Amino acid sequence: MTNPINPTDDTARQLAQDLLQSARYGAIAVTRPDTQTPYAARVAMLWHDGALLTLISTLSLHTKALAANPACAALIGEPGDKGDPLTHPRMTLMCTAHEIDKSALKSAWLTAIPKAQLYYDFSDFKMYELVVSEAHLNGGFGKAFNLVADDLAV
Repeated sequence: MTNPINPTDDTARQLAQDLLQSARYGAIAVTRPDTQTPYAARVAMLWHDGALLTLISTLSLHTKALAANPACAALIGEPGDKGDPLTHPRMTLMCTAHEIDKSALKSAWLTAIPKAQLYYDFSDFKMYELVVSEAHLNGGFGKAFNLVADDLAV
């Protein structure tokens, strides 16, 4: 059987970087602390200064799950308006989450996601950095690549 994963090249790295730069939303996958089962949620995301950030409420199940187990995965990449959604690029990032100070990131976050002005300063909203260890890029049919964190550096 032929290996479906292509050797990582500069074209794959550029596509991955483009996906990160354009990401404003994605899915985060965590492990539920009460049942040890997978759980996924759609969240706002932003790639900023080489870090994947998410602003999430401590009231949410996914935030409680990250507090119990910081291992997570993020899925980014939105399907285009036309064609089969599975032909559009997307990337899964394996990460470890940790809370960071959101005050220094307010301007960058609100520039990218202006609707967050409504809740950014709420005390239950915390900023998390998702530190990427590896990624799987699917650039469309026949365009699968494994990447490491260094491949994502701009």
